[in-house]
Amino acid sequence: MLEDLNPKKFQDNLTKDDNTLIDVREKWELDICQIEGAVNMPMSSIMDTFSKLDPELSYSLYCHHGMRSMQVANFLLSKGFKSLFNLQGGIDAWSREIDSTVERY
Repeated sequence: MLEDLNPKKFQDNLTKDDNTLIDVREKWELDICQIEGAVNMPMSSIMDTFSKLDPELSYSLYCHHGMRSMQVANFLLSKGFKSLFNLQGGIDAWSREIDSTVERY
């Protein structure tokens, strides 16, 4: 299952116990801003790192505008992952709608 969630629903979903937040942006982007508690797994290296994840758990993914994280989510779905959530509009939308202290770029 893959759900594309607006920032409010994405935020609500993060409260679930078995949900891991993954930032698929590159390190230089993470240095600008991030959502607290996120694990960085850049899209550019996801082929090498996805095997560290448990396909039975839930993962919430985000990037800058929601496109790369959706691509990564679809890739993980194709590898048998069962519970994936994408942040519509990415961290940019998060900054506008949830936490204005998160720097926009």
